[in-house]
Amino acid sequence: MSAPRLGKPGQDRVYAPDFLTELFRNPLDPGYADAAAARRGAAEPAPARGWRALPARSVSLVVVVMLGFLFAVAYRQTVADEPGRSQARSGLVTQIKERESQTDRLSTRADQLREEVSRQRDAALSGSAAARLRNLEASTGLGRVRGDGVVVRLADAPDKADAVTGAGAGPPRVLYSDLQGVANALWSAGAEAIAINGQRLTSTSTIRSAGEAMLVDFRPVTGPYEVSAIGPGSMRRKFEGSRNAALMRKVAQGTGLSFGVREADDLTLPAAPEPQLRYAKPSVSPSPSASGGRSGSPGSSGPATTVSPSGGGR
Repeated sequence: MSAPRLGKPGQDRVYAPDFLTELFRNPLDPGYADAAAARRGAAEPAPARGWRALPARSVSLVVVVMLGFLFAVAYRQTVADEPGRSQARSGLVTQIKERESQTDRLSTRADQLREEVSRQRDAALSGSAAARLRNLEASTGLGRVRGDGVVVRLADAPDKADAVTGAGAGPPRVLYSDLQGVANALWSAGAEAIAINGQRLTSTSTIRSAGEAMLVDFRPVTGPYEVSAIGPGSMRRKFEGSRNAALMRKVAQGTGLSFGVREADDLTLPAAPEPQLRYAKPSVSPSPSASGGRSGSPGSSGPATTVSPSGGGR
């Protein structure tokens, strides 16, 4: 008597007497294999048409060719525009140098005329009046002064950028607030006259920055910066004991910025340019009111007349 058979022809499983051994040899029923084959046949996509049917290598080649074409066009355009940019840049540099030379000549001429006016004025005034006027000019910064004092030197930290990675680029630089702090500390220490790189400071002077340029009274100064001050012998000791000097020493130790203080004998500080004074002017009186009075006039009940602000402010 033969053993019973199950399943389709060719895939029948024979249940021999050693059923456990046969189960371990072929644990999967043939029906599961048929179902898996049917699912694989249904999941196969239809053949792609159009550009999707292209091989991946062909698509990559087309993309590389297009990128190369774009880079070639951009490079050609850059090379074609370079002469025009270079010409415009050189023209601007030439104009800047010409204007700087013209400004220097006018400044020198203005100093000569100022000295001539001072001589003529001293000759016209009496001795006491001329001396008093010179003292006022020296205290306000409009006259050249000489004397012993202190020079504070500040300089940017050296560039330590890595040539390969660029790490460390952009060294710590002297800020306009550093110059402001040093100048204020010198005034507090008893300075009678101060100049930054030859630019004399007055009560209306400004120390600002425009990009990487440092401006003193709207005139550019470059590093290293020397703040020269004329004053009493105790000025250096008071300045070095100030909070600003302690802060600058700490910044110099932490960033590599240069900061030094030294005494100087027989300093000469130039005069500041003549200030452009502005005066307050009364506003135009409005038309008479219905009550017969004028607004802003004494005794009227209307609002007071406003005046334009005085000059000197920036």
